[in-house]
Amino acid sequence: MEHIILFSVVAALVPFSSALFGAKSDVIQLTPEVFQDKVVKSDAVWLVEFYAPWCGHCKSLAPEWDKAATALKGVVKVGAVDADQHSSLGGQFGVKGFPTIKIFGLDKNKPQDYQGQRTAQAIVDKGLEVAKQVVKDRLGGKKGSGGGSSGGKKTDGGGGGGGGGGKNAVVELTDSNFEDLVYNSKEPWLVEFFAPWCGHCKNLAPEFERAAGELKGQFKLGALDATAHTATAGGFGVRGYPTLKYFPAGSSGSSSAEEYGGGRTSADIVRWCSEKVEDQLPPPEVNEIINDAVLKGACEDSPLCIVTVLPHILDTGAEGRNDYLKILLELGDKYKKRSWGWVWTEAGKQQKLEDVLGFGGFGYPALAAINSRKKKIAVFKGSFSRDGLEEFMRAVAVGRGATETLRGDSLPTVDTVEPWDGKDGELPVEEDIDLSDFDMDDDDTGKDEL
Repeated sequence: MEHIILFSVVAALVPFSSALFGAKSDVIQLTPEVFQDKVVKSDAVWLVEFYAPWCGHCKSLAPEWDKAATALKGVVKVGAVDADQHSSLGGQFGVKGFPTIKIFGLDKNKPQDYQGQRTAQAIVDKGLEVAKQVVKDRLGGKKGSGGGSSGGKKTDGGGGGGGGGGKNAVVELTDSNFEDLVYNSKEPWLVEFFAPWCGHCKNLAPEFERAAGELKGQFKLGALDATAHTATAGGFGVRGYPTLKYFPAGSSGSSSAEEYGGGRTSADIVRWCSEKVEDQLPPPEVNEIINDAVLKGACEDSPLCIVTVLPHILDTGAEGRNDYLKILLELGDKYKKRSWGWVWTEAGKQQKLEDVLGFGGFGYPALAAINSRKKKIAVFKGSFSRDGLEEFMRAVAVGRGATETLRGDSLPTVDTVEPWDGKDGELPVEEDIDLSDFDMDDDDTGKDEL
């Protein structure tokens, strides 16, 4: 897994029974309730670690992260998020494994991944480097997204959820703009139908507003006064307040609306919406390794890549090969939220790659999960079936199971080959031998008959 360290360490005081940092630690423990105000709206540079209390790598990092926080105190803020407990916050920043470290510099809406060493010195050096760059950018006239802003510009209508006003992260919807803004939008929408006098709506307003700020750029949140804009509200059969409805990206009409099924806190709303975004992701492609760009693109641009070597086409035929590829496509779809790369090749076509992965002795198909940054691999040694592979993928997804070091310093440069044409294999045509070219008569000279 790709583990990233955030240089701005943010924390809201929470019980430390499940945290890795003590009450006297300079690491700031962060939660979804305070993250927006403390980190996103801050002028400070932040290094933030997303961790899980049970994660062994996180436990190993903790003392170094603690030292870095103390050294950077007053210069760069260092924080930590229990992403196991606050999964919605981790999902918002694409956290797939632990620990993940992100750096919040000048533009808090575009944090960077930390990919340096896991030592206090390396973390401190990176924090100072980012802080210095922020100062230079400010001298050059650049402005960031922090500094007490609401996390975004005023949106259309400037409405607040639940009639509660707000900081304009929630879009005000009306009978006249609803279809133009919500239908055929490139972003999904969560719309609250409220009444100004409704007590539950007033309670929801600040939570809805906070969620809208956290989801900015990936999900639109809107609010419609159902007592004033009765045509739209009536079209959706709104009978009580607040009523929340979800509209997927590209919705073409009222039939696209779905009931919201989450809780009423900002964390609940962000978690529910983040899951909807992930559900709509297209499944990854399972590409044949026909050149080096395909392999490097899958393995170097992803936290993990799944490399499969399928039997020769003469051994399976097109139907058998497609059956194997179907399994890989189904697994890719199931684990698409992990952003893994998926590639395959035919046995013998990329021998250098097979040698590096240590394939051999198990037959084909052969499969391995590769972390190219850590130079670690996990080789699948079970039955190449849906059930067997699912068990292996589950272990890989949570960082369990046996791993070994990748042979060599990096993946090899693979050969450029012709892609599979999708057809059955053909045996090579053997050249006919003309027996007339040979003298078939026995040479009896000098031989005695028995």
